[in-house]
Order: sequence, then structure tokens, then C-alpha cells
Amino acid sequence: MRLVLASTSPTRAQVLRNAGLRFEVTAPQVVERAATVGLADATEVARVLAARKSQAVGMQSDALVLGADQTLECGGTLFHKPRTRAAAAKQLRALSGREHRLHTALAVSRDGKLAWQHLATARLAMRPLSAKEINRYLDRAGDAMLHSVGTYQVEGLGIQLFERIDGDWFAILGLPLLPLLTYLRSAGGLEL
Repeated sequence: MRLVLASTSPTRAQVLRNAGLRFEVTAPQVVERAATVGLADATEVARVLAARKSQAVGMQSDALVLGADQTLECGGTLFHKPRTRAAAAKQLRALSGREHRLHTALAVSRDGKLAWQHLATARLAMRPLSAKEINRYLDRAGDAMLHSVGTYQVEGLGIQLFERIDGDWFAILGLPLLPLLTYLRSAGGLEL
């Protein structure tokens, strides 16, 4: 059974490659903000977007199509990927010294029909950051910070922003791998 990753995330693709999976990549044509109008719950937003991405690509493929999405919530506020450095700085100020939740949803479809879903939540405690530390981090992180819902990538420089992380490492990277592998084996899409 062919596997298609409905995501352009280089981190998700690397996680799959490191696990020895063969797959193709197809960018999903889903307008994220439009697809979640009226949804306020961060877990529901992640689930809906993962399913829409999987199904959008799955309508054009006879493969197992994997969609994924992440949302971040802190104190009841849903955060999005920052579009500018100023937005990234504002987001880091809001997360500084606080715990937030990172929700990662996966969805697999076959022939455009949803076959499996999974949601994992991790709790991350960001250490208190001064304005100087935020600016220094943004200088060093560059445009990479605009590609992450949390304005950080824990697999790189972003790990320095944290004092505690509780949860599945792969979920934090954007792809809860162990539940996915279990599903793929049961669906006949994985042999080892």
C-alpha cells in the first residue's frame, strides 16, 4: 500500500524517513483559516485540519493519505503561526514563563474517506524570557520561526526557550509516530 504525506513540513517528512517509511509528498490545497471558521477549541481545529488535508489529497489518490496539523493554546487563547517578526515577538512574550499545550492531530484517509484519526497533546513550560533574550533568539532563529505554530522548533535552537516538556517527542515534532506505525501495520501499509 502506498503512503502519501499530505504535508510540506520538512520535519514530518524527516520523521517518516528516519523510521524507514517510503512515501510520497503532496501539498494539500486547504486554506487553514477558512476551514476552521467558527471553531474555537484548539483540539477540534487540529483534528479538522488534519482530516481536511488527508481527504483533500486522498480524493486524488488510491493510497493511504496522511494529514497532520498542530495547534497551540495558552490560557484559553489559540495561537497561529506568526506571519512577521513582530508577531513572533508578541507570541513569545505571551508564552514567556507560562505553560502551553501543543495539540497534534493525524488523519489517514483511503479514497478520500477518513479511515483513522489520532490526537496527542504535550505540555511545554517556557522559561521566563527578557525582551533582550527574545530579540536575540529571533535574530538567531531567522525565518524558521515563521514556520512553527509556537515560534520555536524544539529540535533546534528553540529548545533553549524551555524549562520543562511533558509529552510524546514525536507529537511535539508534528507527527505522533508510534500510534501511526501501529495503525499502518494494522492497515497492511507497513511491513518490517
